[in-house]
Amino acid sequence: MSHRIEREIKLSFESAEAARGAVSALGAVPLRARRLQDDRLLDTATGRLRDEWCTLRVRVEKAPGDDESTASLTFKGPPRSDVMKVREELETGVGNGEVLLEVLRRAGFDVWFRYQKYREEFERDGTIVAIDETPCGVFVELEGSETGVTHLAVALGRTPGDYITASYRRVWESDCARRGRPAGDMVFE
Repeated sequence: MSHRIEREIKLSFESAEAARGAVSALGAVPLRARRLQDDRLLDTATGRLRDEWCTLRVRVEKAPGDDESTASLTFKGPPRSDVMKVREELETGVGNGEVLLEVLRRAGFDVWFRYQKYREEFERDGTIVAIDETPCGVFVELEGSETGVTHLAVALGRTPGDYITASYRRVWESDCARRGRPAGDMVFE
């Protein structure tokens, strides 16, 4: 189990190739290969977690061509006011994501939003650099210390004006509103 303060930003890129080229130019070291992350956000019928700006997430990950998946359970506290997204995060691995979802359903939690992305991860100077391919665009997510995130953002030619601190759900809702389409789950077709 990990318990930490998460500090992150997202940066938009035109394509996965452009993001990979930029990350390669940083000299970032590969950590985890490209894989599908299938995330489900859960809450009570009253929406208590959303009202408190908290998140309960079950993530199931599967690498292309792999028969086995891994899963994790994450709780995120409310975001703190900052130029970056900063919030408490508790996370632990679980054996079977589908069984966990059923346990949580029986305990009174329901999935209210599902989102998918292909993610590959790198590391540079203690900062995690993730390339996320989503149904609404490609993003490089930087997660680490304030200094580390800022340094790598500058190295990528970005300023705080380029920082995206919204969740993928909010990014998806904005994209759907811009395109004039309903914002259901953010999943690949």
